[in-house]
Amino acid sequence: MRVLSLIPPMTQLNTPYPSTAYLTGFLRSRGLDARQEDIALKLVLELFSPDGLLAIRQRADALPARRRTPVIAAFCEHFERYRATVGPAVAFLQGRAHRIAGRAFLPEGPRFASLDVYIDPNGEDGGGDPLAWAFGALGLQDRARHLATLYLNDIADVLRDGVDPRFEFVRYAESLARSQPTFEPLARALAAAPTLVDSTLESLTVAAVERSRAGIVLLSAPFPGSVYAAFRMAGAIKVHDPNIVTVLGGGWVNTELRQLKEPRVFDYFDYVTLDDGERPIVALLEHLAGQRPRLNLVRTYTRVDGAVRYFNSGEPDVPFAEVGTPTWDGLPLDRYLSLLDMLNPMHRLWSDGRWNKLTVAHGCYWKKCSFCDVSLDYIGRYDGAPAALLVDRIEEIIGETGQTGFHFVDEAAPPKALKALADELQRRNRAISWWGNIRFEKSFTPELCGQLADSGCIAVSGGLEVASDRLLNLMKKGVSVDQVARVTRAFSEAGVLVHAYLMYGFPTQTVQDTVDALEYVRQLFAEGCIQSGFFHRFACTVHSPVGLNPAEYGIKLKPLPPITFASNDVEFTDPTGVDHDSLGKALNKALYNYMHGIGLDQDVRSWFSGKVPKTTVARYRISKALSGRY
Repeated sequence: MRVLSLIPPMTQLNTPYPSTAYLTGFLRSRGLDARQEDIALKLVLELFSPDGLLAIRQRADALPARRRTPVIAAFCEHFERYRATVGPAVAFLQGRAHRIAGRAFLPEGPRFASLDVYIDPNGEDGGGDPLAWAFGALGLQDRARHLATLYLNDIADVLRDGVDPRFEFVRYAESLARSQPTFEPLARALAAAPTLVDSTLESLTVAAVERSRAGIVLLSAPFPGSVYAAFRMAGAIKVHDPNIVTVLGGGWVNTELRQLKEPRVFDYFDYVTLDDGERPIVALLEHLAGQRPRLNLVRTYTRVDGAVRYFNSGEPDVPFAEVGTPTWDGLPLDRYLSLLDMLNPMHRLWSDGRWNKLTVAHGCYWKKCSFCDVSLDYIGRYDGAPAALLVDRIEEIIGETGQTGFHFVDEAAPPKALKALADELQRRNRAISWWGNIRFEKSFTPELCGQLADSGCIAVSGGLEVASDRLLNLMKKGVSVDQVARVTRAFSEAGVLVHAYLMYGFPTQTVQDTVDALEYVRQLFAEGCIQSGFFHRFACTVHSPVGLNPAEYGIKLKPLPPITFASNDVEFTDPTGVDHDSLGKALNKALYNYMHGIGLDQDVRSWFSGKVPKTTVARYRISKALSGRY
């Protein structure tokens, strides 16, 4: 039976989400007929085309005056210019065109207002061009990519305001799926009349199924923002041919649907699988071929006599060393869009460039962090592979794609495994560029950081979370602020960019903790230890140590409603009573400026709208820690 794996909207536009590449490569390694398509990319290319813009304009014209926002008005006023430039703009972001050097080519909607707020951190006016300081004389290509990205964001705003309020490039209809205890919100949305986005998505899905002539279609929903589209696609497949078997899996399923009881899910999907897909899919294919009874399915939900049943024979997962090499065959690698939505050189890696995504090891070797879903398989089951095998996979992927850039998508790549990988790359004299996620642990010595840089490491990201030793201990991070400073400085001095994942709102975190954490972050930026960061609001999940043992962290969980559909985030009562939402706005504003080299000499209290206490962190604490004086 031919298997088709589909990527639903919305995931990424610059490179394929790797789930289908992993599964397709694995299934082919077992001699199975497997194919893949990226419907997320196809949807964007269809909508962001001259014909797509015409369809958007027709729907915008039909709106009553009260719904014609300034975004829609600007689009309609300059429509002919938009329609004439959308093709060249998309082609440019795909690397297939070379115009858009200045600001006279593209129409500029509200998104371009952001250009007027940039301040040259060197105090120069840039000759009247607010982007001159960011890109310099040699950055014309990057400057044009930033302008083209703003242009696409303008059109996306028109889509959201005038066609489909759920539309976003990476979070499409996210609220319909995030920890929804019942299926009702999603069911209502799916039963509503299709929008232009919906009908385009459905036609693209049916066309892909017809091309492949597949008997089983796998849809991966890695995020809440891809769930609605996955259901919409599965519904279209069932209307087209009810005999095609549809299967839902992916990261969102693995965290949210572990208490699934809703039979209506199976109006769209015949099966729902949990955790790594290799073993459940092989078992399902054997079942569909009459070679395995239903009772022996692996981690699989289905509907039996109107009720949801879960089958799990308990067979072990396929070892990481035996999952095969991912393949991108069938995905149009020359059609992805390299976006540049932020000027920070580290931050842009997530949206700019086509990266081969690969995993160094399955799971997390640390698996202790109290905010993380350590009880689930994707974190808790650690399984590595020899460095020689990993480099074999790297070389096979380079041979297929012709591209030598790799993003290692591990939860936290182990230092020993990365050293072995660097050794093997150097032994084979294989030149690649790579980046990935790590823990800022002391094993990353200056010597190792230098070796990793020599092996092709260009950037690392890691969790600093709340820059407070008290809270880091409560989180069981296994690192201290001083240690993070020394490790990040070692990477930076080796020429490796560093991104810090940051967190606010952790249980018992006070306003003083928050102010002090921002001061630590300011100093890390000022000392050149980190170049980029992002503040996440802490969310308590039912699978994390905090969610499983709330009393240990000084909080009380609020009762969950009866669960028949999705469950992951759980609200809690924190006795500190801090307004973390208000503080979060200040943190993100400060961080945005720090990433552009702005405001690093300001008192951190200046970022907060209300009165906050003075930091208790010594002004040169990080500097002294780096020099060994702490």
